[in-house]
Amino acid sequence: MTRGANVALTREIPGLTSLVVGVAWDAGSERVLSDNLVLALLLCGPDSRVLSERHMVFFNQLTSPDESVAARDEALDGDQEQIEVDLRGVPEDVARLVAVVYVNEGTTQRRTLGQLRAVSVVVRDATTHRELVRSEDLAPVLQAETALVLGEVYRHGGDWKFKVVGEGYRNGISGIAADYGLPL
Repeated sequence: MTRGANVALTREIPGLTSLVVGVAWDAGSERVLSDNLVLALLLCGPDSRVLSERHMVFFNQLTSPDESVAARDEALDGDQEQIEVDLRGVPEDVARLVAVVYVNEGTTQRRTLGQLRAVSVVVRDATTHRELVRSEDLAPVLQAETALVLGEVYRHGGDWKFKVVGEGYRNGISGIAADYGLPL
């Protein structure tokens, strides 16, 4: 899927109750970069603002307060990191789940996402591990960015949809935090 494209997940796949949002990247020989990339999922309200600092799921906060969103200990199927979402358990005040990847300690170490050979967001059925959506390679347009909004799972009527975003930030996770109201 290209940037800006979306798909109606639960309408097209009746009975879909849980997802895995993953990120797949190729850092080539940049092992240090690969070891410092972090996938996070932001739980946002209808205003696209994170509900609280506890509503960011990543390596340092493994579950959302209601436990409907949880980071996986081990990524499967070729992804480097994955976060699982129980769609039935996501609280009603959560309108969108925003997937981001960022370089942890990137600016101090002069690491950027522009060093990646490839990066894609992948959505899978959590039960069957079947790939449902894969974004286009988002790496070719990256240069000095140290954070990237990959995509978002969002409510639309009574259904869940997914949209590829692909928006980079040169000011890293702090830029994403400012745009989504996340206190750091």
